[in-house]
Amino acid sequence: MSAAQTGRSGGPLVVLDADSTLIREEAIELLAETAGSLEHVAAVTERAMRGELDFAASLRERVATLAGVETAVFDEVRTRMTPTPGVEALIAGVHAAGGRVGVVSGGFHELLDPLAERLGLDFCRANRLAVVDGRLTGVVDGPIIDAEAKRLALEEWADRSAIPLGRTVAVGDGANDLRMLDRAALGVAFCAKPIVRAQADVAVDRPDLAQVLALLGLRG
Repeated sequence: MSAAQTGRSGGPLVVLDADSTLIREEAIELLAETAGSLEHVAAVTERAMRGELDFAASLRERVATLAGVETAVFDEVRTRMTPTPGVEALIAGVHAAGGRVGVVSGGFHELLDPLAERLGLDFCRANRLAVVDGRLTGVVDGPIIDAEAKRLALEEWADRSAIPLGRTVAVGDGANDLRMLDRAALGVAFCAKPIVRAQADVAVDRPDLAQVLALLGLRG
């Protein structure tokens, strides 16, 4: 997407995946480590990211291993979530151009919301974990944010922001991101799995989200 495509009358909408895109980690693996199920969860996550497993089914399987974990774990896990280098520059650059930035995640609001607020993101959508008596039940609370939900989030946020789909950008690394990457005017594979690199419009292989600014014609 060139500067001409982003338009002079307003900036773009950039929608980021969370795990291994907005942050360097897979948040569910950080939770699984506290539950003693890291090895199993990491293996399932890898297969789901490569498109070998249905995302919703794989998420339910992974979340089930968290049953009984105390919600106090959220505070500890948040301290281990590392924003990807360049994300602050990307957000500032898009905002300076009059655009908006959102994150849509197969992860969890309980972990993501404080970070999204701190970074100044305009939109945030993720799954929620069911809790009873201060402990995780091992069930996702509400509809699962899968590939179709990510695509719909991009469309909804573009509409709410009065930004044409022709000025939208999606950035992600796994199979669950493919529909939103396809729907956006520019789909960016970010340090991505082979299935995503093969289908995206462009690939960024260095873990620096500021590189997306050059793709938008906002820098470089």
